[in-house]
Amino acid sequence: MKQTNPMLVATAIALSSLFSGAVFAQASSDQKTMEMSSKPGLTDGEVRKIDKEAGKLTIRHGEIKHLEMPPMTMVFVAKDKSMLDKIKAGDKVRFMVIHENGQMIVTDLQPSK
Repeated sequence: MKQTNPMLVATAIALSSLFSGAVFAQASSDQKTMEMSSKPGLTDGEVRKIDKEAGKLTIRHGEIKHLEMPPMTMVFVAKDKSMLDKIKAGDKVRFMVIHENGQMIVTDLQPSK
């Protein structure tokens, strides 16, 4: 019966644990990158129109990264109508939007500085 070289076995075990650690580290890094890019953030925009009665506002906005939406002008629903009292057409704003029940809802609206 032929014996396996102990040095060869030790080298194989060392290499296998080295590569599995590198793969795990890469997977963890990729997951962190995905989590960071999917976190919602404020988007820059300009208020074009406000309909206080309907609780809607039209905003020309930049890219909404967490929703993978390109820059455009569109109508949003205000989560709280009272936030519309603090702005007027032409104001530069930063806002947070979520997609919920088929609607684009502004949950945070701040004047741009």
